Amino acid sequence: MPGSLRITATTVDPQLLDLPWDEPLERWPDEQIAALPKGISRHIVRLANLADHVVAIKETTDALAVREYEMLRTLNRLQVPCVEPLAVIANRHDAAGRELDTALVTRHLRFSMPYRAVFSQRLRPSTAKRLVDALAVLLVRLHLAGFFWGDVSLSNTLFRRDAGAFAAYLVDAETGELFEAGLSRGQREHDLEIARINIAGELLDLQADDRLEEDIDPVEISERIVQKYRDLWQELTGTEEFGQSERWRINQRVERLNDLGFDIEELEIRTDDSGTTVRIQPKVVDAGHHSRRLLRLTGIDAEENQARRLLNDLDAYRSRLPPGLDEEAAAHEWQSRVFEPVTRAIPRELRGKLEGAEIFHQLLDHRWYRSENENRDVPLAEALTSYIDTVLRHRRDELTIVDPPTDTMSIIQLEEADTGTTVDWRDLV
Repeated sequence: MPGSLRITATTVDPQLLDLPWDEPLERWPDEQIAALPKGISRHIVRLANLADHVVAIKETTDALAVREYEMLRTLNRLQVPCVEPLAVIANRHDAAGRELDTALVTRHLRFSMPYRAVFSQRLRPSTAKRLVDALAVLLVRLHLAGFFWGDVSLSNTLFRRDAGAFAAYLVDAETGELFEAGLSRGQREHDLEIARINIAGELLDLQADDRLEEDIDPVEISERIVQKYRDLWQELTGTEEFGQSERWRINQRVERLNDLGFDIEELEIRTDDSGTTVRIQPKVVDAGHHSRRLLRLTGIDAEENQARRLLNDLDAYRSRLPPGLDEEAAAHEWQSRVFEPVTRAIPRELRGKLEGAEIFHQLLDHRWYRSENENRDVPLAEALTSYIDTVLRHRRDELTIVDPPTDTMSIIQLEEADTGTTVDWRDLV
């Protein structure tokens, strides 16, 4: 009946009921809308403020909303990087009784950015490549799970900073399909070709708007995803043969995959009839090797490259402790004496700038550059004060943006962690 919402959700957040569902999404009042950057979509999408978090709301058809909700729930269970579905709000009507589109509600991914908030006039080609590399890793992970995306693009992806790189998350599963038996080579290649074409088109649009550096070639950048994807897919699934005397290469293969951030849960190992040749192939590959180790040791939930960086600092700290101290005890001491004092020292008004793990990574970089430039070992406390005053205080707030979500261009100063040089960055907010 008109006026009675139909809500599909595992648990209903009471705050959702306070949103103006009797109004078309495009007419929602400004005080209801979160001032965060959002990507381009074929549907109307708005970000709305609830009391303690932000939700993304997309208007679509009833069938598509329910299908995407279920698909996102499945991908979350498979631990694929994607947004979290919260609810489907159907049977919406305005005050005059006219039917409104069904709404799909997902939780906004904290500290995430659509590509248009990253690709700007001051973007360096190396940063563009890192974004495409992140999308290639996401596509490989989706394909390993048997998911055919069907609309791979930068617009359908959110990015989070990950210790000088980016981590990519799927944000639109409307066209996707999951195959329990896995994907064929043709399906994977089709997704890859869609990605190549869409990325080139998106970057050409930015180029036409004069939002890319002149030395960024959109076609060259889009071609990068093909090779990056194939290299990673081969490393994760390819077969390797070697002689019996080279059995050390089994451990070498596992270590290479760990370095890429993947764990091997099962290896297929065969020998030929003569027993002189060994053939190995990974059977089960699980992403998040460093993230899981850091979470197990400290409870810190971080992206893979951030976790790798924090673990390196933890291991260096452990090497200075008395021998015989086990890993868990060393991790607890590092967390209480190094990591937590750093995060607590960040002024409250600056804590929305970046995630704690990313701040710690950038602090380590800042300390290293200062030590190199000044030819001395800069104490961590001194580096922290310098980092807060000269870098963090001047960064854009990536948790929430106070400016209206329009096409207004603003210039900010930031110190890029991978160069140590201060640059102008025009950000589309």
